[in-house]
Amino acid sequence: MSTPQTLTVELGERSYPIHVGAGLLSRPDLIRPYLRGDRLLVVTNTVVAPLYLDRLLSTLHGLKVDSVVLPDGEAHKTLDTCQRVYDRLLDKRFDRKCTLIALGGGVIGDLTGFVAATYQRGVDFIQVPTTLLAQVDSSVGGKTGVNHPLGKNMIGAFHQPRCVLADTDTLHTLPDREIKAGLAEIIKYGLIRDSDFLQWLRDSMPELLNLEREALTRAILVSCRIKAEVVAADEREGGLRAILNLGHTFGHAIETATGYGVWLHGEAVGAGMLMAAWMSRDLGWLSDSEYDLAENILHGAGLPARPPAGISPNRFMELMAVDKKAEAGRLRLILLQGLGNAVVSDAFDPASLERTLDHFTGGH
Repeated sequence: MSTPQTLTVELGERSYPIHVGAGLLSRPDLIRPYLRGDRLLVVTNTVVAPLYLDRLLSTLHGLKVDSVVLPDGEAHKTLDTCQRVYDRLLDKRFDRKCTLIALGGGVIGDLTGFVAATYQRGVDFIQVPTTLLAQVDSSVGGKTGVNHPLGKNMIGAFHQPRCVLADTDTLHTLPDREIKAGLAEIIKYGLIRDSDFLQWLRDSMPELLNLEREALTRAILVSCRIKAEVVAADEREGGLRAILNLGHTFGHAIETATGYGVWLHGEAVGAGMLMAAWMSRDLGWLSDSEYDLAENILHGAGLPARPPAGISPNRFMELMAVDKKAEAGRLRLILLQGLGNAVVSDAFDPASLERTLDHFTGGH
C-alpha cells in the first residue's frame, strides 16, 4: 500500500485535503477524521457498486452505514434521481450530523454533493471519485448540481466536501473511452494555466493512456493543484474560476443537443476546447504553432476533433445562450491569449464566433 500524496484546498475553516494514491479505498484513517457523526450513506451506481462498494463498506466497519445504488449515466443526473437519495435519508432518519459519501464518477459526485447541500439545509459529504475525470476535476471545488432538460448543471449549489480520496487503483477498471474523457480535463489545466505541463502531457501521452502509475499520479496531482489554487482564489466563480470552463460552453451545447450521456462530458469538452483554441487563433490571440500543439495533444489523447454532425450554428448559439456564464444577455467565453493563459471575455468579435461555428459544423 503506497503512501498517499496530499494537497489542500485552502478555504479557511472549510479547507480540506485531496489524497491521491493507490489502495486508498482500504484506508479508514483517511476517512474517519472527517466524520462528525457515525451515520453514513454511501451513494453509488450500478456500475461502481459491484466493483468497490463492499471494499468501502469493510473500510467503514463499525459505523452505521447504509448505501443507495442509483442507475448509471448522465441521463440520470436529475432531480428525480435525487429524490431516491432523499427518500433513503428520511426513511432511515438520518440527522444533520450524518455524512454522505459519493462513490463513483462525476455524475454521482455532483448529485451526492447537491443532496448533501440541500438535505436539512446542508450536511457533510466526502468525495471518493472512481473515474479519471472526477479525480482531476468534478470532485474538487464544491460545485454540485443536476441537469435540466434545457441546460446542463442549471440546478445546483456550492458545497465543499470534507475530503477527497482519489484511489488510482479504481482507474484500471475504466473503459478506454472514460480514460480519454478524463484526459480532456487534464489537458485543460495545461491550456489554461501551465504551458510546461502541456509540453509534458504531449510527451507523456502514451504512458497516461497505458495508466502507468508514475505518470498518472503526476497528472492527477498537477491538475488538482491548479484547480485548488483557482478555487481558493475564487470559490464561487466571481471571476478567475470561470477559466476552469475552457471549452465547456461549446461542450455543454454538444451534450444538450445530443442528449445527456450520448457524448461523455470529457469528449464534449475536448471538442469544445479545440473550438475555443481555433477561435482564439482566429482572433489573433494564439499562433498557428500554438494551435497546432493544442490540436496534436487532443488528437493524441484520442479525443473528438469536432462536434457531431447535425448541430447547426444557430442551434449552437441557442444552446450557448442558456450557459450559466452568460451575463445580462451577453455570452462570455473562455479563450486563450497564448497557451497557459486563459481569459474570460464577452468583448470578442461576434464574427469570429460565427466563423468558428461555421468551420466546425460546415455551416449547416
